[in-house]
Amino acid sequence: MSDRILKVNAYTTLDLIEGRAEGHDFDEEALAVCNATSSRRDPDHVKLQVELDNTELDHLPAHAEELRLTPAEARDLAADLEENATSVEEAQSVDGEN
Repeated sequence: MSDRILKVNAYTTLDLIEGRAEGHDFDEEALAVCNATSSRRDPDHVKLQVELDNTELDHLPAHAEELRLTPAEARDLAADLEENATSVEEAQSVDGEN
């Protein structure tokens, strides 16, 4: 991803995943980076950041989205992700058996 805003390194949570940007008059797909982090010193929130590769987008300038989550919100999100991951895995295993 050229001209990126988020730093991508060995500690990035997810890099080069499938991403999608949807607006009122557009729908585009691009490679993306997703990172969950907190400050090293005196953290007061969890950051969840997402950036799509702007070289693959026609409608959006280079930018990154960021959510600032409390520890409870981060845990709620993690639990929801786990629940949905299990649902997808179960559906895929059923489809694979047929």
